[in-house]
Amino acid sequence: MTTGISVTFPVHGLSCASCVGRVERALKALPGASAVSVNLASGRASLSLGPGASPAEAAEAVAGAGYDVPETETVLAVEGMSCASCVSRVERALAAVPGVRGASVNLATGRASVRHLDGIVPRASLEAAVAEAGYAVASAQGPAPADRREEEARILGREVVAAAVLALPILVLDMGGHLVPGFHHALAGWIGETGNAAIQAVLATLVLAGPGRRFFTRGVPGLLRGHPDMNALVALGSGAAYLYSLVSTLAPGILPAGSAHLYFEASTLIVTLILLGRLMEARAKGRTGAAIARLMDLAPKIARVIRDGAETEVPLAELRIGDVVRVRPGERVAADGTVIAGASYVDESMVTGEPAPVRKEPGAATVGGTVNGQGSFDLRVGSVGADTVLAQNARMVEAAQGAKLPIQALLDRVTGWFVPAVMALSLATFLAWLAFGPEPALGHALVNAIAVLIIACPCAMGLATPTSIMVGTGRAARGGVLFRDGTALQRLREVRAIALDKTGTLTEGRPRLTDIVAPDRDAAEILSLVATVETRSEHPLAAALVAAARERGLALPALVNFEAAAGHGGSGRGARRDGAGGARRHLDRLGIALDAGLLAEADRLAGEGRTPLHVALDGRHAAVLAVADPIKPEAREAVAALRARGLVVAMVTGDDRRTAEGVARSLGITEVSAEVLPAGKVEAVRALRATHGAVAFVGDGINDAPALAEADVGLAIGTGTDIAVESADVVLMAGSLGPLVAAVDLSRAVMRNIRQNLFWAFAYNVALIPVAAGLPAAFGGPSLSPVLAAGAMALSSLFVLGNALRLSRAGTASEGIA
Repeated sequence: MTTGISVTFPVHGLSCASCVGRVERALKALPGASAVSVNLASGRASLSLGPGASPAEAAEAVAGAGYDVPETETVLAVEGMSCASCVSRVERALAAVPGVRGASVNLATGRASVRHLDGIVPRASLEAAVAEAGYAVASAQGPAPADRREEEARILGREVVAAAVLALPILVLDMGGHLVPGFHHALAGWIGETGNAAIQAVLATLVLAGPGRRFFTRGVPGLLRGHPDMNALVALGSGAAYLYSLVSTLAPGILPAGSAHLYFEASTLIVTLILLGRLMEARAKGRTGAAIARLMDLAPKIARVIRDGAETEVPLAELRIGDVVRVRPGERVAADGTVIAGASYVDESMVTGEPAPVRKEPGAATVGGTVNGQGSFDLRVGSVGADTVLAQNARMVEAAQGAKLPIQALLDRVTGWFVPAVMALSLATFLAWLAFGPEPALGHALVNAIAVLIIACPCAMGLATPTSIMVGTGRAARGGVLFRDGTALQRLREVRAIALDKTGTLTEGRPRLTDIVAPDRDAAEILSLVATVETRSEHPLAAALVAAARERGLALPALVNFEAAAGHGGSGRGARRDGAGGARRHLDRLGIALDAGLLAEADRLAGEGRTPLHVALDGRHAAVLAVADPIKPEAREAVAALRARGLVVAMVTGDDRRTAEGVARSLGITEVSAEVLPAGKVEAVRALRATHGAVAFVGDGINDAPALAEADVGLAIGTGTDIAVESADVVLMAGSLGPLVAAVDLSRAVMRNIRQNLFWAFAYNVALIPVAAGLPAAFGGPSLSPVLAAGAMALSSLFVLGNALRLSRAGTASEGIA
């Protein structure tokens, strides 16, 4: 139990003084609780705990009173993990901490993400749990993960060189006689058998006590606690070969006659080869995690700030919101902001994946890290630090790379018992050869038992999934596809239907006014009043009306009593007249009788692929306006590509049915849900799921957010609203649909890559463990030495890493990732 500590934590659900009293009474009832205080304004509770109470019990008391302590997430950088069993052990240790709701550990990134009650679980408790499991947590103020990986690779490089230098003379002394005739006899005459054994013993001791020490310091404690890992297998294998050889050197009489053999070369080469494999793994992991570093490296290091009319170079970290920054030709844009002077074309492909430069002029938004063309402009800084697009993208990529896919659940269950099973199989191999093997039986038993320990490789199993995720999501990020949730990779692979919003997704989202049908009415008056009403709407059709009125130089009167109905339209009073505009259902909702002639005109316009908007003045149906939204150039190609991949493509829109069906026909889409409200889009997603299976929804507007959340995978167009982006699992940074096809291809490529990795990791063990145990040798076939087993073990992990890295050589997101 935790004693003598003060605890402060948030409480959700407090609304009045009686809530405060209820929570305070619940907390005061805890054994030894004192200084209990609950603040309604801040929504936080504080108390001191004495013997007999823990912070987790305080949270339970709050829950018992009918309130909640919210969850938060802490991310730890865990050092010392080497295989899938390490991951399982750290996860179990973290999950056992009172107040922890869940823990996910990623071997490739070395990160542990822990969900726990806010204020209840201190970071120190999590670090202590990791330490108790036999691992260490890097300091939050320590080096960045990439720097830690580089340092680990440097240390491993030095250890590999040292181990190889010391192991090579042992190999020559032991194996030279097999390669060079007469070498063994010459060596015996020079230093004698005893001298040979002594030299090998000294060198082997240096290898195991030096470069090989990491396996013993990490593996033996876990073995003693009953939680062996890959380090324990290596320590047992190399240690057994070393100790047996040491006994053969110092006290050969203890062993049965004819069995005093030396295996120093096996013990040292096992260590050397496995260190070499880990060095190559560390370097490969550095490549898999390079996407985040590349994203952040895109930001320039300095900015030219205009102060007192002069340019001053300042470090990027010193920029402040509101600063004016000058961007010269060919430079990277220094910050997110808005252009206030000058003009140029900017290459934003690093954000959107689109190769065409984008025109920037006063009022245009800029993204830090993008590349300016030949012009020059000044921008006003709008966001800095963690709020910039680059930083947000990096966080999304990092979160996706640290995710654990559902497919990994089976792997976690398997690796939980894998290492103990290998140790049991090694013991069984030793006993079987000792009982039934030819003489010297002890030597055969030892060699085969060690080979079983070394050949079994949970490293490959642990790396199979996270490395593919890291490489795949990093590659996608460079092409303008951001997976906010790593599990979306697997879910997107399982999607059978894709529902596309029309406006802003399939179309440009910049519709234009094409017709005004207003019998016996002043068209300018109609447009002026409707545009006034629509100035309060975020819908693209409303923007088209406002733009048309301004292009015509029409005055927009002051608006009062404005009301908006999502998915219907808006109404208000301006210029002493009541006006309403929107879909036909909006006038129905207001109880306004519809004019038959205007309805016929609306049907005609809809049949021509235009969107009719109905207008009422002073409670009477007065006009029909038509708006056309151009279809995006790549939309037809994207729809055809999705259908070619076996996906059902549907269009879901709130627009008029005839207009929607006209657009759908031009795109080759056969399934259309039209005239639906935001809630109707959710129902449309559910209907598609019931008919076809898992559904992905693609949208960009505020009214798409519910459908994006409802879909099995929500994909937001990155040029859309913040609400849509926040509701999505995947963000397509460009305004085009090319990256949508790339995202589908990527999910399939990553899942295929993961299945290949898992097959190799399991097939390798299934095929080679019996060989290492000596099954072929028992029937006169070849045997597998511990040295070859160590090499094969390292190769299995490198195969998995190399296979995952193939994803990084795929085409760009805009081209599709195969």
